[in-house]
Amino acid sequence: MTSHRVRIGLLVPSSNTIMEQDIIRGVGPQATLHTARMHMTEATRAAENAMLDRYLPQAIADIASARPHITIFGCTSASALRGEEYDKELCSLISEQTGGVTISTIAAVNDAIAASAASRVAILTPYGEELNVKIRESIAATGVEVIAIEGMGITENFDCSVPAPEEITERGAELVDRSSADLLFISCTNFQALDAVASIERTAGVPVITSNSAVLRAVNEAINNVAAAALHESTTK
Repeated sequence: MTSHRVRIGLLVPSSNTIMEQDIIRGVGPQATLHTARMHMTEATRAAENAMLDRYLPQAIADIASARPHITIFGCTSASALRGEEYDKELCSLISEQTGGVTISTIAAVNDAIAASAASRVAILTPYGEELNVKIRESIAATGVEVIAIEGMGITENFDCSVPAPEEITERGAELVDRSSADLLFISCTNFQALDAVASIERTAGVPVITSNSAVLRAVNEAINNVAAAALHESTTK
């Protein structure tokens, strides 16, 4: 490593205005963030397929030029869209081109849910039903029971950033109360959900995982691994 700070690459939909700020405040001065944007304006399956096929390849090449130690694929629903095998292959491709670790949002979410030992999960999203179906399938495929999923019906991706944390708190707490879930997952990297976690946990009395909190958990672990490897390299030279 030629720098004391870890370089994080972020592949994010072009209309996302939330994830960068959540990642920056969640990792602090130990890392720098470098973003490549993939054109996407609608929160629909058609738009996400176009992003993956048409715009992702160039974004990977662009972010690889910054030589990131860690790269995040920063879209929950696109991570889930084509299933687990596609997501794994995509992460392998990104790692091959960047030379570093790759973190998929949906894989980070599933890891965080598994670590919580929750068995009955409710899901809140800003999406419409067509994306909710894929999110439900992805979470349920790990063996967790998805007992409820509720979306806000937003189809413009920029507008996913509009609901305030207070509205997300109210909707999330109500969903937990209705469903008797033992964990709430709030999906979408372009959603002000991170700022609602503490208030939902106080109100509903269950743990809350968001897309961005799950990614931060994985990123901070990866940062520690990168720093440890660099220290080992420097002491063995």
